[in-house]
Amino acid sequence: MHTVLVTVEEGQVQRIGATEAVFRRLKSLIHSGEYAVGDRLPGEIALAKEFGVSRPVVREALHACAILGLTETRTGRGTFVISSKESSQLSFAGVDARDLIEARRLVEIPAAGFAAERRRPDQLRHLFALLEKLGETSDAREWVRLDGELHTAIAAASGNAMLKSMVADTRRALDVQSEFLNLTQHRRADSDREHEAIVRAIEAGSAEAARLAMTDHLERVAETIARIGE
Repeated sequence: MHTVLVTVEEGQVQRIGATEAVFRRLKSLIHSGEYAVGDRLPGEIALAKEFGVSRPVVREALHACAILGLTETRTGRGTFVISSKESSQLSFAGVDARDLIEARRLVEIPAAGFAAERRRPDQLRHLFALLEKLGETSDAREWVRLDGELHTAIAAASGNAMLKSMVADTRRALDVQSEFLNLTQHRRADSDREHEAIVRAIEAGSAEAARLAMTDHLERVAETIARIGE
């Protein structure tokens, strides 16, 4: 993935991905009114040339803008600015972000606790293998796939078939949310650390520690989503 350097507050420099950089720039142009409500944005090829990135990077950044409710792509007509402010109610694959996090708290926190008590040796090895793959991959979409696999594997280790099914059923929306947060909010490194804390607690056999680690992970995701519209 292409990376760029962006100067932030107090002269510090932060390394971010190309998609996040393009997303930030598009969002800034819309907020400032340079791209006003009703305007049609330049096409993907033109934007890619302007920002010096590939078309897939532009496409991902435009998708992120659409998730925020800033733009809308109309088949055969292009992408239009529909709002200068982010939507107060984010949704992923048609699921409200608040509903999603509430459901995750109810399902994934107890699942992590049960996993600490019930996981088999082969399941624990699988969890650590997934952690290693998450840390090694440089492909954003592969990271999202592995993220989903890890959370589903934790639920499987709980020994409760219903919890596993419920976690798996949320992935359609969660994969969209995960991709959005990791491409535009620089969440990947934090998520990797939080995932490791969960798996280490499961390895230790501490249901309380596993529940606390999962709670911390979900609350940090919730906080990130809450900050988007600020």
